[in-house]
Amino acid sequence: MSMPPTSVVREVPVDAQDADAALSREWLVTNGLGGYASASVAGLATRKYHGLLVAALPNPIGRTVMLNHLVEDLVLPDGRQVQLSGEERTGRRLSLPGMAHLRAFRLEAGLPVWRFEVEGAVLEKRVLMPHRQNTTVLLYRLLQGPPGWRLALRPALHFRHHESELSDELQPQYRFTPGEVHEVRCDGAPAVLRLRLHGPEGDFMPQPQELAELHYRVEADRGYRHEGRLWSPGVLGVALLPGATAALVASTEEALVMDALSPDEAWAAELERRARLLRMAPPAAREGAAAELVLAADQFVIVPAGRRRDAARALAEGDEIRSVIAGYHWFTDWGRDTMISLEGLTLATGRTHEAASILRTFAQYVRDGLLPNMFPDGSNDGLYHTADATLWFFHALDRYHQATGDDALLARLLPTMVDIAHHHLRGTRFGIGVDQADGLLRQGAPGHQLTWMDAKCDGWVVTPRRGKAVEINALWFNALSVLCRWLRHLGDETAAHSWAGHAQRARESFNRRFWFEAGGYLHDVVDGPEGDSAECRPNQIFAVSLPHPVLDPSRWDAVLQVVQERLLTPVGLRSLAPGSAHYAPTYFGTLRERDAAYHQGTVWGWLIGPWMDAWRKRHPGDTAGARAQLEGLIAHLGEFGVGSVAEIFDAEAPYTPRGCIAQAWSVAELLRHLVTLRPGGPCPAQC
Repeated sequence: MSMPPTSVVREVPVDAQDADAALSREWLVTNGLGGYASASVAGLATRKYHGLLVAALPNPIGRTVMLNHLVEDLVLPDGRQVQLSGEERTGRRLSLPGMAHLRAFRLEAGLPVWRFEVEGAVLEKRVLMPHRQNTTVLLYRLLQGPPGWRLALRPALHFRHHESELSDELQPQYRFTPGEVHEVRCDGAPAVLRLRLHGPEGDFMPQPQELAELHYRVEADRGYRHEGRLWSPGVLGVALLPGATAALVASTEEALVMDALSPDEAWAAELERRARLLRMAPPAAREGAAAELVLAADQFVIVPAGRRRDAARALAEGDEIRSVIAGYHWFTDWGRDTMISLEGLTLATGRTHEAASILRTFAQYVRDGLLPNMFPDGSNDGLYHTADATLWFFHALDRYHQATGDDALLARLLPTMVDIAHHHLRGTRFGIGVDQADGLLRQGAPGHQLTWMDAKCDGWVVTPRRGKAVEINALWFNALSVLCRWLRHLGDETAAHSWAGHAQRARESFNRRFWFEAGGYLHDVVDGPEGDSAECRPNQIFAVSLPHPVLDPSRWDAVLQVVQERLLTPVGLRSLAPGSAHYAPTYFGTLRERDAAYHQGTVWGWLIGPWMDAWRKRHPGDTAGARAQLEGLIAHLGEFGVGSVAEIFDAEAPYTPRGCIAQAWSVAELLRHLVTLRPGGPCPAQC
C-alpha cells in the first residue's frame, strides 16, 4: 500500500535572522499547462519570472504574469496590522517584516505551506493550482487565536509576458470591477484577471496606487534590469475564524473552477491527484526522496494547450498532445530535454500512457529527418537547429518499448525512425550527415549551436563543436543498433542486416578516430575546423553509458577514471575539466559572462545519470556505492528550488546551484537511478 501524499513532507529551516536563506530558496507550483506560481520562501518576488499566477495563455500569447504579488497583512482584534509578506525600504536598506513572524515552511505533497505566529495567533497559508486551470488558490487557516482577527490582502499587478523587462511601463489604464467575482482589465491585456474571495465578512476597500521601484535581487545578480512598478486596485479583507478556511482565488478562466469546488475541496482534490501519482509509481518511488521527485516530475509533464491545431489533430485520433517543459522558470518544451527526460519523468513514475503520448506528439513534428530543438514561448512552430535531439528520440522510444513491450506504437513509429536514419545517411539541414569516408556523423553550420552545449550570446556561439562530436556519434551508433533490433523484432531481417553494416562501420571508425592516446580518454570533437579537440569534457561518457556503447570495453575503465578524477562532483559532472584555458569555476555575472561559463566548467546535474549508467556497468552489485554518489543531489532538494533539482551548479565547492530552480532532466536522471537502486530492485537496462 502506498503512503498517503501528506506523508511526503519536506521541512525547510526558517531563521528570522537569516532573510538571505529564505530569499535564496524558492517554491514552485504548476498547473499542467506550462503555467505556474512561484516566489521566494520569504514571500518576496526576487525574479521577473515570479508571480502568484503566471498563466499559460493560447498562442501567440504565451505565459503571462497576471498576479505578480500579494501584500498580506494580519489585522489584530485591536486594529493593528502586522505585515506577513512584502518588503520595506529605508533608503538602500531592505527589510522583510514578515520574517519576524514566519516560524516554519514546508512542502506537503510538494505544495508549499507557511506557518506564521503573531501574538499568540497561529496562521497557516497554502498555495495550489488546480490541474489544467490557469488558476491559483491561496488558502489561509487560523489554527489558533481569539476571535476578531482579519486578513487584508492587497493584490499588485503588472500584466506582461513573463520574459518581458521589469522596467516596461505599466499599462496605461487598469480597470477594476468589483463584484462577487472581481475583474481587472486593462488596455491591450491578453486576458482578464478574476479575483474571488472566500470567507466570512469579505469586503473590498478601493485604494488604487502604484507600488514604485520594487527591487528584484536575482535579476540584479544576473545583470538584468531589476526594478519595476506594480499597480494595486485596493485591499480585499476577510474575517479569520479559528479552524475555518479563508481563501483568495485568482484566475484567467471564464468559468472559475471555484464555481465547482470550494477552496478546501480544491485542496483535497489536488492531494488526491498527487496520491494517485504515487500509487502509479513503482514501490521504490513511494517514499523518501524518490517520492518527492515523483511529485517534482509531475511539474514538467504538460498539455501544451496553446498549440490548438496540434491538440485538435491528436484528439481526432483519440490521443492527447503531451510535452515536457525543460525547466522553470524560462524554458519551454525542448526536443532534446524531452527525450532525455522521458524515462525518468514517465517510465520511472509509472506514467507509460503519457510517455506514449509524448512520443506520438513529437513524431508528428519531425521535418527533414530532424526533431525540433525547441518551441519558442507562444509559437506553434518549432526550431530545428539540433544534431542530438533526434538521436535521443531513438533512445527514448527504445526505453519505452523495453519497459512496455508496446509493439503497436513501435510499428507505428518505425517508418518515421527509418526515414530519420535515411536523412542522416544522405545529409540534412545544418550540415548534419554521415561522412561517407568513415561512416561517422558530422554536424555544424555557421552561427548555430547544434549539440546540448548550446550557449549563444549576441551571435557568439560559445562552444560550436563543429565536426564529429563524440556524444553525437555515440548516439548515432546507439540509434543504428536499436533500429536493427526493432526491425528484427518486427520481422524485417533484410533491413536490419543493412543497418547493422552502417552501425559496424561507425563503431570501427569511432574507436580508431576518437581515442586520445596521450590523455587516455576520448577526443571531444574530431575533424573540426581547427582539427581534433582534446578538451576533457563529459560528453565522452556516453560512449560507455548508452545501452549500446560504441567504445570498446577495453577502454571503459580509462574513460571512467578520467571522468571520475577530473569531472565528477557531488552534484553532477563538470562540463570542462579544470586546467583548460577556458575553464570557468563559477557561473555568475552578466548574460555574456554566464554564457561564457555555461559549458566551460559549470556542473550539470543531469549528467549524474549517464555517469551512473557507465559506473554501474563496471560495479553492477555495488548498490551502496552507487547510492552514495547520489547523496549530494538528494541533500540539494532542500535548497534553491525546494523539492526539485537545479539546472546547473558552480564548478567548485560549495557548488552553488544556478540557472533554473527546477530542471526536467536533472529531476528525471536522479529519480531514474533512485528507483533502480532500491534493494533487490531492477538494474537499469544500461547496466
